[in-house]
Amino acid sequence: MMPRVVVTGGSVGGLTAALVLRDAGCDVTVFERSSAALQARGAGIAALEATLRYLTERGGRRVAEVCSSTGWIRFLRADGSVQHEQRHRYLFSSWNTIYRSLLELFDPGRYLLGREVTGFSRAADSVRVTLAGGQTAEAGLLVCADGVSSLARARLLPEVRPSYSGYVAWRGTVPERALPAAIRELFGDAITYQVLKDSHILVYPIPGPDGALATGERLVNFVWYVNVAEGEELDALMTGRDGLRRAVSMPPGAARDEAVTRLRHAAESELAPPIAAVVTDVAEPFVQVVYDIGVPRMAFGRICLLGDAAFAVRPHAAAGTAKAAADGWALAAELTAAGGDVPAALARWERGQLAVGRSLLARCREIGDSSQVHGTFRPGDRRLIFGLYGPGN
Repeated sequence: MMPRVVVTGGSVGGLTAALVLRDAGCDVTVFERSSAALQARGAGIAALEATLRYLTERGGRRVAEVCSSTGWIRFLRADGSVQHEQRHRYLFSSWNTIYRSLLELFDPGRYLLGREVTGFSRAADSVRVTLAGGQTAEAGLLVCADGVSSLARARLLPEVRPSYSGYVAWRGTVPERALPAAIRELFGDAITYQVLKDSHILVYPIPGPDGALATGERLVNFVWYVNVAEGEELDALMTGRDGLRRAVSMPPGAARDEAVTRLRHAAESELAPPIAAVVTDVAEPFVQVVYDIGVPRMAFGRICLLGDAAFAVRPHAAAGTAKAAADGWALAAELTAAGGDVPAALARWERGQLAVGRSLLARCREIGDSSQVHGTFRPGDRRLIFGLYGPGN
């Protein structure tokens, strides 16, 4: 018999796990602590196969309905001339587009907003979940997809701490139609990089706010990796105009004016003119701290850690969302193979997903350090090709 499942965290990884476990015959409920449907405004993602798999295999969606595509990888010099280019097809989407598309496929009565999980207790054949309002729920399997700041990980593996990479990612989007025609053409069919000293930036098109994919209706997304010293410098950057110090992400509109002004001045002085035009035109850039997290375990009897709750990796393989989705697919497969025997399924699942997580974590660290520390980030290097299991894979 397939178990009753509670999923904590209703982001893309949690939703994918909920969908595939439901399809495997489990009775699934998702508890999401946010009181409203999630938003990640300005967050573009490279859409790898695992990220799109549920939508295309079971959701009846075509790739072209949720993704823009590019045919080139291009590197620019500081003067805007092309340093290197190669043909390579990528698919790009926005976090919001993927999330909304998955959410439409799940029973809204089983996706419960405003349900913050505050604790859990284990018995031999069940897990009891406690919510902030004092309510409880029983499950045969608890899937913890509660992200980088996972409560479950903190309770199950208190020795595991996020490791700061030494740099942050400034991000933002600008409407494609707002850019001059020549810049729209340059960025319209490519992911475009510029390599700087101890830094790099990339620019690519993603769907518009309502999922629009027509040329001119999309957004152009940038990600700029900038070294920031831990301590006072990082604290100052991550303290917003409201005086709050954010640990992970400063949302659009929250960064202090002086931080945004420094970003724009740096763009004007250091970036190729077409790339600088994108960065300086973004009305509300936001910043994310780049962390590493790796765990020695993902399974704990009838509880498992999934996605960023287990392995949070630097973005350089564009595989964090894909890794979370792949965790969910593998979990459903093992649970089906075990006939609903949760501890047996989790033991087998953990072996495979730990190997994937450790490999991805090491590869993303190597790529990031090659840019931000070692100065060995090179145009055309095959290591830079996105992929979950390896470059291009």
